[in-house]
Amino acid sequence: MTETLVKDDQHIGRIAAEQGISPKQVKSVISLTNEGNTVPFIARYRKEMTGALDEVQIRNILERWQYIQNLEQRKDEVLRIIAEQGKLTEELQQAIVKAEKLQEVEDLYRPYKQKRRTKATVAKEKGLEPLAEWLLIFSNENPEEKAKEFLSEEKEVLTVDDAIAGAKDIIAEMVSDDADGRKWIRHETYKSGGVVSVVKDADQDEKNVYEMYYEYEEPVSKIVPHRILALNRGEKEGILRVSIKMNADLILSYLAKKWVKKEHVPAGQIVIEAIEDGYKRLIQPSIEREIRNELTEKAEEQAIHIFSENLKNLLLQPPLKGKMVLGVDPAYRTGCKLAVVDETGKVLKIDVIYPHPPVAKTKEARDKFIKILRDYKVEMCAIGNGTASRETEQFVADILKEMDQEIFYLIVNEAGASVYSASDLAREEFPNFQVEERSAVSIARRLQDPLAELVKIDPKSVGVGQYQHDVSQKRLSESLHFVVETAVNQVGVNVNTASASLLQYVAGLTKTAANNVVKMREEEGKFTSRAQLKKVPRLGAKTYEQAIGFLRVLDGKQPLDRTGIHPENYDEVKKLLTNLGFNANHLGTEELKKALSGLDLKVVSEELGIGTLTLKDIVDALMRPERDPRDDLPRPLLKKDVLKLEDLKSGMELQGTVRNVVDFGAFVDIGVKQDGLVHISKLSNHFVKHPMDIVSVGDVVTVWVDSVDMKKGRVALTMLQPS
Repeated sequence: MTETLVKDDQHIGRIAAEQGISPKQVKSVISLTNEGNTVPFIARYRKEMTGALDEVQIRNILERWQYIQNLEQRKDEVLRIIAEQGKLTEELQQAIVKAEKLQEVEDLYRPYKQKRRTKATVAKEKGLEPLAEWLLIFSNENPEEKAKEFLSEEKEVLTVDDAIAGAKDIIAEMVSDDADGRKWIRHETYKSGGVVSVVKDADQDEKNVYEMYYEYEEPVSKIVPHRILALNRGEKEGILRVSIKMNADLILSYLAKKWVKKEHVPAGQIVIEAIEDGYKRLIQPSIEREIRNELTEKAEEQAIHIFSENLKNLLLQPPLKGKMVLGVDPAYRTGCKLAVVDETGKVLKIDVIYPHPPVAKTKEARDKFIKILRDYKVEMCAIGNGTASRETEQFVADILKEMDQEIFYLIVNEAGASVYSASDLAREEFPNFQVEERSAVSIARRLQDPLAELVKIDPKSVGVGQYQHDVSQKRLSESLHFVVETAVNQVGVNVNTASASLLQYVAGLTKTAANNVVKMREEEGKFTSRAQLKKVPRLGAKTYEQAIGFLRVLDGKQPLDRTGIHPENYDEVKKLLTNLGFNANHLGTEELKKALSGLDLKVVSEELGIGTLTLKDIVDALMRPERDPRDDLPRPLLKKDVLKLEDLKSGMELQGTVRNVVDFGAFVDIGVKQDGLVHISKLSNHFVKHPMDIVSVGDVVTVWVDSVDMKKGRVALTMLQPS
């Protein structure tokens, strides 16, 4: 037990050093998690214990801890198996115990692993192991004479050549199983090897997507993640053949130095041949597989990281609160579906117009559109960016110019809207609507509250990833779920308007508990206090503790229920307000703000018996009770007119919205049919390691037109102001 605790402390120390934090913080995170606390709850309500670590830091600690636990488990297993074979030496045991990576443990275990029948195991069965060992002492005797001692009809060793060949197979496997050798070769291949691709079947590549990789080479140490995923996909589709090029001469020279003690004795040449065979047949393919797996793993991690960051920025787009919105799902033949939704997202009107060919009832469409704008006092139009989007945008922009009230429009990325519209969830929400009508509602609501609407869609369908189908789907799903959960809990949820889709991302709430909250709300009416949620079926004491701080009751009996203050601190908060001469009804008032801004947090925290960090959050919540972190972000770019590709001229200055960030640049919506690309080299005058260091999804940026390819419909942009 003591040994385990010492070991745990060592691991905690290592994680702390890696993450640049204190061992106490790491220990707190692990023990809080073991007690059943969720990441959002720990990040928000246990700041004193963790030193205010955020969700990402907490998750990194937990992932690293899990890796170390798995590593320790594997070490124990490997030590047990080798000990059972009676081959566990003190030196080997120490090497396994000290190993810091799973790969090192597997390398050390390799010689003792139960192998399927190999050439070497067959040779050992024939009794040729002593001959292999004899060759490795590099005696001056003739190997052929020695080999005669091992001839046996019964064991099918009929000639001297058979005996020597078997001994060479055993040596080849010994060389391949040597952990130090493999480590050196792996490192050397990383340092000086190359990733090589050649064309295998160009006919399969109809659009010449992989043309640049038909004859391609790049150092292993320098190849960028998105290129690895592109090569993998090209190989998977049967278009490319990809391999790792190693410096065979350098590696063979290293192995010869390591294994051949006397080159000029008769056994020397035999051992050299065995080493060459071991390298080409066993080591090289195995190391190539390992390196390609490792490169792929790193590339996948990077792709998942980019997707996650893009998703986070998309989910945290500022909502356009309190607006009457007209959602438009554009189409040609089937007409543009319209949906008017009020300030709360409630659907007031569904209709369809046919402004485009082949039907082209333009006048009727205009009249109907204008009538809807006037009847419902529409303030914003949200147009989906799918088929017929630009024609619909032109139609809407022309009408808005004639209106006597100021109405703006916005192009809304409708990625995933069709997925949502055809889902069981959408059918349940709008059983009497057609698929496209549900899309129009979703487009309107995305403008009002992107987070509440986007949580209804599988995160993989929201259109901000790259190579998302080429990465581990399990890892991707876990990472995206974490992003959505973090965003939802950072913003907080109105328990009286939230859908079950949104509620199930609240810390601690399961899908069943979320559905039960909605069911109880529908059956018994609005919740008037947080305490009422204790009565929700399947929402026990621990779940309540984890979730309740993130659930808001905006117009209930207890004003503190509007805030992000946890009920566990209500008594202290009431005491604080009383001491200042206020009560909970004064939340957000100028008088209270003034009184709170003059507090000495250190003194007050001691008086109330709560931590300074917790008190700071409480004071912020009392000053801005319904604060939404998204309100501090720049507003979306509203539009009144439309641009065509033909309007663009080199050097033209425009404003646009970043739609997607990838390894090689950022795609910006500047209001023409195609998003323009700002290449990584055109993002800044300084060196840019990754586009994410400069821009994020949803950013409104100033760009200049670099070039326009009318034929391909491509626009190259720059963020470097022309001189």
